[in-house]
Amino acid sequence: MEVSFYPGCSLDGTSREYGESTRAVARTLDVTLKELPDWSCCGTSSAHITDDKLALGLAARNLEIADRIGLDLITPCAACYSRLKTGDRDLRAGISTDGFKDEYKGDYNIKHLAGFFREDVGEAAIAARVVKPLKDLNVVCYYGCLITRPPKVTGAADPDNPEFIDDIMRTLGTTVKPWSFKTDCCGASHILTLPRVAYRMVAKLLDMAAEAGAEAIVCGCPMCQSNLDSWQPQISEQMEKSYQVPIFFFTELMGLAFGHPDVNKWLSRHAVDPRPLLQRLELC
Repeated sequence: MEVSFYPGCSLDGTSREYGESTRAVARTLDVTLKELPDWSCCGTSSAHITDDKLALGLAARNLEIADRIGLDLITPCAACYSRLKTGDRDLRAGISTDGFKDEYKGDYNIKHLAGFFREDVGEAAIAARVVKPLKDLNVVCYYGCLITRPPKVTGAADPDNPEFIDDIMRTLGTTVKPWSFKTDCCGASHILTLPRVAYRMVAKLLDMAAEAGAEAIVCGCPMCQSNLDSWQPQISEQMEKSYQVPIFFFTELMGLAFGHPDVNKWLSRHAVDPRPLLQRLELC
């Protein structure tokens, strides 16, 4: 299977483990990720909150590259997915983008990586690659705000209770705990601008995951993973409570279940080391 691939800025920077595990898992599943040539920023965060035309123009530039290629476009980043889906909607509606041609066909689909793995690759193909079932690992799956919302843009059938990461995790053998916070906000960039507010938002997610009986949280967004993982020391100090909750990218656990040799390298980059938990369960 061959698809276009928009990695976004984080996958070769702050979320290298997500980028590396994404490419490794795709190869295992016989999926060819054809990275968009000369891709650029999708326009998230600073662009879309300050200049609507700039935000659309940045997304449109990448979409028109994908349009010429004509393959379905896959992205692992929730923010990139949101911006590209929004740009695609606007281009289809005929909203002008200065400096870009108007012959946008849109003969392809834009999908988040987890949805693509679940819906296009399929659970049977994923199950066939599992050599180490992740039994006894209790997790909750966290989607954040942008993978499913707003549903008029994403087309999500159940924006408040998505299941595609849950389904992948069950296929790997984990025990997925139900909880009501899978699409609550993690604070996003407020972790830098309003940290005391964002810390409380993350603490609520960590607390509710524990209340649900989970030992770890699984996500599919670089910012969500960073907020939940990297700031636990500061959150512990503010909340006067010790947090040590492993936060996985779903692709890392796929790689672990597939027996990929680079899993230890990916996990070693986490702020909260998840390897003691996996070693206790004899999974790593």
